[in-house]
Amino acid sequence: MSEYLVIRLGETSDPIAHWIAVDETGARRSPCVSGLLPDAVKDIGDRTVIVLVPGVEVLTTSVDIPIKGAKMQAALPYALEELLADDVESLHFAAGSKRSNGRTPVSVVSRQAMDHWISVLRDAGIEANSIVAENYGLARIPGTISMLLAEDTVFINDGNDAELVMQGVSPGDALASIGALDDDIDAAEEQSPVSNLPRHVLLYCKPDDDERYRHDWIAIRHELDSLDVKLLADGVMPRLAVTVATGAGVNLLQGSYAPTQEYSELFRPWKYAAILLLAFGLVGFAGKAAGLYLMNQQEAELRQTFNAEYRQMLSGAPETDDPAAVINSLRRRIGNVDAPPLFLQSMAQLSRAVEQNQNAQIQAISFRAGVIDLRVTAPDVATLDSVQRQIGQSGQFRATIQSTDQDGEKVSSRIQIQAVGS
Repeated sequence: MSEYLVIRLGETSDPIAHWIAVDETGARRSPCVSGLLPDAVKDIGDRTVIVLVPGVEVLTTSVDIPIKGAKMQAALPYALEELLADDVESLHFAAGSKRSNGRTPVSVVSRQAMDHWISVLRDAGIEANSIVAENYGLARIPGTISMLLAEDTVFINDGNDAELVMQGVSPGDALASIGALDDDIDAAEEQSPVSNLPRHVLLYCKPDDDERYRHDWIAIRHELDSLDVKLLADGVMPRLAVTVATGAGVNLLQGSYAPTQEYSELFRPWKYAAILLLAFGLVGFAGKAAGLYLMNQQEAELRQTFNAEYRQMLSGAPETDDPAAVINSLRRRIGNVDAPPLFLQSMAQLSRAVEQNQNAQIQAISFRAGVIDLRVTAPDVATLDSVQRQIGQSGQFRATIQSTDQDGEKVSSRIQIQAVGS
């Protein structure tokens, strides 16, 4: 089962970090720890590292752009330019997976902040697998407004696409800012952003925050259908870690910040198997090479023996590199040839074909490597076709018309004859 070490960084001036180990089901694998960032290295081991960065420094929104991949990355600055106060060249854009409603979540952060976080992690000896805005640790539940109080920050989402981070505001003010606490219900229903908001709130907070905002809970319950307060006895860190461990959020390590692929790490588990396979390959190659060398040696010895015997039989005969050709030549001289007299048999078949098609005339005959080429003239194509069929009638030979040209009133053709099966 996969395990994750979720590390939450503080704001730039805060050197204290928080971390906790969880598995892919959201179960805790270690207690929550607070301390200096280098102290977290000993808890990483084989775990995947997810780093949460301050949500107030990351703009989280969504876009409806019908493209993906590198084209999406290139289009984001232009799609969000009107919402941004900073120059897009100084910002880093990252996109997540498209949601069921067709919109794609997007995170925007300054390159200066990204460089700072990566530098801090590198100095601590930590390599993050993903960097995610901390407000993605608040689960998005359709039909429910979810809120989380973390120190002086309020995370809030409407269960759809609105995901906000606010500092220095009360929970009631946060709800009012998204239009959830509208005194005039009739007016609210006329405005789509308000009328589409859920009437149920799920809020996470620490016990001391619950005590501090007790009067706010009364007001919220009066305005909305229900308010469910969940106390975080161990702080907000376990709640955030459980959500991001399931894959929630947009990983900021994209584009120019994407980690380079270390192929050596991928092949490390297969190192010994690869070495063994290479050894078998080298042994096999050496065996083949040795066998080829011995065969060449034997061939040279046999050729040498043949040439010695050949010169004894024919005094003054030159040395040959092709004993088989010499043997075949000798057999032809004495008439002992196993191969059938292909040329003579084909000529006999050809003469019968011409005899039955007397208008056809043989202009030229050539024989090479078991193939006979004829140059034939005839008054028409039908005669040539008849000659072709007559040659192949016995089933011993196959005749193929290679070309046909009009030569005055006659037709000139080249026919090729081969033994069937050759």
